[in-house]
Amino acid sequence: MAAGTPLDDDDRWPWLEIVGRTLHEHGERREGLVVACSALKRAYRERIRSQAPSALFLHLDGTLEVLTRRIEGRSGHFMPAALLESQIETLEPLAQEEGGYVLNIDQPVADMVDDAATRLRALVAAQS
Repeated sequence: MAAGTPLDDDDRWPWLEIVGRTLHEHGERREGLVVACSALKRAYRERIRSQAPSALFLHLDGTLEVLTRRIEGRSGHFMPAALLESQIETLEPLAQEEGGYVLNIDQPVADMVDDAATRLRALVAAQS
């Protein structure tokens, strides 16, 4: 990705398995864990959930303009802004039945964190 080449499914499957296993291991120990990854397709989220059935997903959603501004504001990140369009083309939005929450990123980061924490706590409570 750092070279401007998007990953394909074969590149993603191994690390999706690792993400799922890691979430499962922490869940078994009753430890909360947040993992950031681009689970852009429903099949990717299903692969994670095959290892960690109670995983919840937080879909960060925003316009191309907001996403571009956020990416360009990063320093030293491996994904260049040039790959954003391929990410958007690949994206299959989170469906309601997938277990998660869609968060609008066109707001201050502190507000996003508060909103996400409140909604995810409610989803965890609903799973119990």
